[in-house]
Amino acid sequence: MNAPFSTNGSMGLVDRDERRHDAVTREEADYRVAILLLPGFSQLSLSSFLDPLRLANSVAGRRFFEWSVSTADGKSVECACGISVSADHAFSKTVAAISSVARPHMVVLCAGEQVETQASAPLINLLRLCRRHRVPMAALGTATWLLAQSGLLNDAPCTIHWGKMPALTETFSGLNVMNNLFVSNGDVTTCAGGFAPFHLVMELVSNRLGKETASAVCHHTTALQWRSGSDMQWEASAEFAGVSKTMSEIISLMERHIEDPLPLYDIAQCVGRSRRQVERLFERYVSCSPMRYYLRLRLERAKQLIEHTGMPQLEIAVACGFVSASHFSKCFRGAFGRSPAEHRGCSSEATRSRVSVRPEASFDAAAIT
Repeated sequence: MNAPFSTNGSMGLVDRDERRHDAVTREEADYRVAILLLPGFSQLSLSSFLDPLRLANSVAGRRFFEWSVSTADGKSVECACGISVSADHAFSKTVAAISSVARPHMVVLCAGEQVETQASAPLINLLRLCRRHRVPMAALGTATWLLAQSGLLNDAPCTIHWGKMPALTETFSGLNVMNNLFVSNGDVTTCAGGFAPFHLVMELVSNRLGKETASAVCHHTTALQWRSGSDMQWEASAEFAGVSKTMSEIISLMERHIEDPLPLYDIAQCVGRSRRQVERLFERYVSCSPMRYYLRLRLERAKQLIEHTGMPQLEIAVACGFVSASHFSKCFRGAFGRSPAEHRGCSSEATRSRVSVRPEASFDAAAIT
């Protein structure tokens, strides 16, 4: 049995002597997962991935899945909500495991909001070692960023949490970033994070233990079913899909044309409506004009780029369809109460605690001129 792996799936929270005893007396697990945790990781993403594996073992009546947790130095690490999780070992032990005959069947990387600063040389070397040994990797939430920095994505399809998507796309221009729950490409899987890891791991359970076991796990978690990786993450257009197909089409069109905003006439032509019909739809459903709503979407995109990239203000302005930095700054101040530079200057703590909300709830429409 490969010692670095916990035999009871306890995230390193059980007594080490008990685990060693289990390694001797219990059978070898069929599927071993190595979890790499970085400071500030999302506890929601981690739990959404691990708890279904625990339940799958319970439903199957045996320890099919097992997992270990490693951190850079082998010490406990704090998640974004302040809870500390202890580790089984350091990254170096995972490196040794990957190079052994009992290598893990999957390495899962879990990170948080400050992922841009966490691509250390040992971590990048570990990820590249996984690629050389063809060990499947899964990046949860923002961890896709680390795969991009490691040069492991190239032009392959990938995904990341929607809040980080504009920054990833602008920083790594060659990536093929998709707005999916999760994307699998060969040995690399990227996942949007949040609850999306649940749907990813349910596919793994279904493939390994059958749909009946997966359905039983869903039943236990009160989930009606799991979603396909090709399902979209949150989009502003999605909330209108059930009430107005035209509104959904218009907003989806706006979202695809952030850098090159379309005139209202062209938008109306694309959906087969008149300008006045489009204006009435927006007045009915969001109580503002179509172009003001469009401006909100563009400013929300700009806000994400300010928070998650080091792009100059002028580049952000251009990327969000503004003709000048001064016009962009005026609109941004009207929306958020401070200039782009002031917003970027906020403390990192404030940035971590900030929650991005849907555009119509984010702005005082009367303040935007």
